[in-house]
Amino acid sequence: MKKKDKIEELENEVVNELTNEAETETAEQEESQEESVDETEELKARVAELEDRNLRMMAEFENYRRRTNKEKLDLIETAGERIFRDMLPLIDDFERALAVIDDEGVKLIYQKFLAFLDKNDVHAIDTKGADFNTDEHEAVTLFAAGEENKGKVIDCTQKGYKLGDKVIRFAKVVVGE
Repeated sequence: MKKKDKIEELENEVVNELTNEAETETAEQEESQEESVDETEELKARVAELEDRNLRMMAEFENYRRRTNKEKLDLIETAGERIFRDMLPLIDDFERALAVIDDEGVKLIYQKFLAFLDKNDVHAIDTKGADFNTDEHEAVTLFAAGEENKGKVIDCTQKGYKLGDKVIRFAKVVVGE
């Protein structure tokens, strides 16, 4: 019976070894599955982070594009601002000349010049009887003119002009106090 006992003992050892190997494999598979789940979660988090970053970059680019387009449009609209600002003393000189000289030629040139400015969206700022507005007027002096004229433009010493909606020269005015 010794042989039979030895065979049974060997069979038990083989069964034990196979059982141990199967348990080890199962544990390794479970570990592998846990690692796989962790890896999947990490990848999902990374994808979410990249999607968020991509969305933010697209929004930044859209804002940049809008800002540069607005700047280009503003530049185009006011491209001639300096030229028109330099022409304003010529208008002043024409108006002074017309006050002294009654010449049809000078009047004609003055009218053409005003038409040219109007065509290019350059307009005089209205001051006659207007309320004083710091966005368009520059007060050169205050004048006691009674309660009804308080805060109103009494006189204009130099015309102001706008290019579109932008003031290129403030009107110099006398304001009632």
